[in-house]
Amino acid sequence: MNQQPIITLENVGVYFTHITRRFKKEIFWALEDVSLNLYQGETLGVIGKNGAGKSTLLKVMAGLIAHDKGTVINHGYSAACLSLQLSSLANMSGWDNIVLKGLLMGMSRDDIKNSISDIIQYAELEDVIGKPFNTYSSGMKARLNFSVAIHSKNDILLIDEILGVGDQSFRAKSQNTMKELIKSDK
Repeated sequence: MNQQPIITLENVGVYFTHITRRFKKEIFWALEDVSLNLYQGETLGVIGKNGAGKSTLLKVMAGLIAHDKGTVINHGYSAACLSLQLSSLANMSGWDNIVLKGLLMGMSRDDIKNSISDIIQYAELEDVIGKPFNTYSSGMKARLNFSVAIHSKNDILLIDEILGVGDQSFRAKSQNTMKELIKSDK
């Protein structure tokens, strides 16, 4: 295992503000004093109740949101965060959403162009790829998001609750893909 961490978090904190019924601004710490080193080849699972800060942690690690205290160091590795909340173009086709999600995950237009047929085939959406994304079931959306993520070739893949969505056959397929990625030292 590589002795140099790929991501380091030191005393990281993220807070959000909200307005109370009495119109006071209150701070809620979604993360507070989180420290960790993630090394190449490691698999990290984060478990907790809803609202515990798991999604916030992954977004910080991916560089999608800023932290309010502490230090986050990405030691030169590309990271993609796969989430059910990933941006979508609801009225645009699956094709257009592949391009959007690919760009959000750091793929170049050429990478997307060269991978698009593999992405569609893996997601098993050949028959509906031209239809508006808002007509897709949640399982179809999850399959497309997962397929784009695994084809993005990022060094770090951060997955937020996406593998439990979809039909049994695709869940098994995605779990097998994840096992292969884990074995590949990614």
